[in-house]
Amino acid sequence: MARIAAGRLSAEPSSPEQHDRRQRILRAASRIGADKPLERVQMHEVAKAAGVAIGTLYRYFPSKVHLFTAVMAAQVDRLRDQVTEPAPSTAPEDAVADLLVQASRHLLAQPLLSTSMLHASNTAHVATVADTAHIDNTFRDILLRAVGIEDPTAQDVTLVRLLMQCWYGVLQSSLNGRASMADVESDIRLACRLLLAPRSNAAASR
Repeated sequence: MARIAAGRLSAEPSSPEQHDRRQRILRAASRIGADKPLERVQMHEVAKAAGVAIGTLYRYFPSKVHLFTAVMAAQVDRLRDQVTEPAPSTAPEDAVADLLVQASRHLLAQPLLSTSMLHASNTAHVATVADTAHIDNTFRDILLRAVGIEDPTAQDVTLVRLLMQCWYGVLQSSLNGRASMADVESDIRLACRLLLAPRSNAAASR
């Protein structure tokens, strides 16, 4: 069933009750995904924990890729809502690094769930998993705001996209046991300094 449905788009909730059911599903998936690797998560188990019918679950999330990409999108939304303005004395690239290090610590504290979210979002195709674009666009806006760019150039967008891809790789290395938290932090800070150096507002922030 999951393979057949995986190629179609998720249904979007249109009423408060439907939004509530979708949120219950995401919360249940997060709880279960924190305790089990993705291959052991069963859709019927998520439906039962969320208190919804299995058909309802598949209507909103045709596959585990859809489901855990949506869980990651919800995490990115929470990150956006929690971002605060950096101190005036903080360099923009350091503000971005601080944000990414904080996000890394949060994600790495739940390694099974984070592995599932990264695997799902990296596997998802934008044509059939709408949350991939939501993740990319929201995360890009978070980083641009952190670096103080309100009207980004094409190069600014490219630099931020490269930084996002680098960050995902650093996270995956740590989740695979190939990088310590100290390595993660130093790599993130170096990547921010190098990749954000040519940004459009670099001269103004010096």
